[in-house]
Amino acid sequence: MTLAAATNEGLAEISNYLIYSSMAVYTLAFFAHMAEWLFGSRSKVARTAAALTAPKGAAATAAAPAVSVRTAGGTTVLDKPKVVTRAAAGTRDVPDGPGAHGGTEKGDLYGRIAVSLTVLAFLLEAAGVVARAVSVQRAPWGNMYEFSTTFSTVVVGVYLALLLAKKNVRWAGLPLVTTVLLDLGFAVTVLYTESDQLVPALDSYWLWIHVSTAIFCGAVFYLGAVGSILYLFRDSYEAKLARGDKPGKFATSVMERLPAAATLDKFAYRVNAAVFPLWTFTIIAGAIWAGDAWGRYWGWDAKEVWSFITWVAYAAYLHARATAGWKGRKAAYIALVAFLCFLWNYYGVNMFVNSLHSYAGV
Repeated sequence: MTLAAATNEGLAEISNYLIYSSMAVYTLAFFAHMAEWLFGSRSKVARTAAALTAPKGAAATAAAPAVSVRTAGGTTVLDKPKVVTRAAAGTRDVPDGPGAHGGTEKGDLYGRIAVSLTVLAFLLEAAGVVARAVSVQRAPWGNMYEFSTTFSTVVVGVYLALLLAKKNVRWAGLPLVTTVLLDLGFAVTVLYTESDQLVPALDSYWLWIHVSTAIFCGAVFYLGAVGSILYLFRDSYEAKLARGDKPGKFATSVMERLPAAATLDKFAYRVNAAVFPLWTFTIIAGAIWAGDAWGRYWGWDAKEVWSFITWVAYAAYLHARATAGWKGRKAAYIALVAFLCFLWNYYGVNMFVNSLHSYAGV
């Protein structure tokens, strides 16, 4: 074995070690996120429900949030409750919840620890992906294992970038870390492939362009899907309160820490709309690459077809959001169907369908 080969093999082992180390730290982050939800105060979360738009009529006065009384310079002052509206016209006006920490210092401490552990795990995983790339001296996207590890790294990176930009997305921490652990567990057990050189069709600079944009789009689509799922739960919860129903303590504790349904809906729409043009470019770049590799831009290959189906599904979602009568829950269902199309294109086509894109193996 030459020195270069031994070095590359050593880097591949280091990459595996870093990926497993990141999984261990992600596990600690998972428990810290759970602690944030479990130990954050439950005594303050009811303030969100109190600010729901009350039913019309006599019940409205009874259900309206009470004013607070304070004394200022000998004068009694009535302060109206602060309601931060996030809804569009004609919908419920409710405030965002305090977050998983429940508005307490103890819960917030666990949340900060969870985010810090997530940052450390991200750095370890990113280092593992880079070590894998250096070991084979190419982009680390030659098979499903490499694609999966890179994908989960980018997902966490996008989440941390939003936190760094002061966006209110810490509510996504627990589902994010959970799915990243599942993705990495699947990658290292089922999808693992020894590092090797690319087949001729993949050995192109278009690999950097097409696959990198596909990974980034998938990461953003994932966050949009999480927002849509939580929106559906939160919207049902708010509808129950608006009808005068009383949800259980567990549902109340969880749902009232989340952002309002309208906030989650807007978040999902904005991230999906922002990345949709890049997904369009991804498909175009793939067609150009296919022209270079196989001499035709479109051949109705399974991967090409499902990429286009995903594009149509997200286009339908964006159109639904702009069409009266198809906002809210209906549009959210379309967004989730679109993300399922992306997941099938990501996993299903590569693993279960004979395709020109199956040459890299799993």
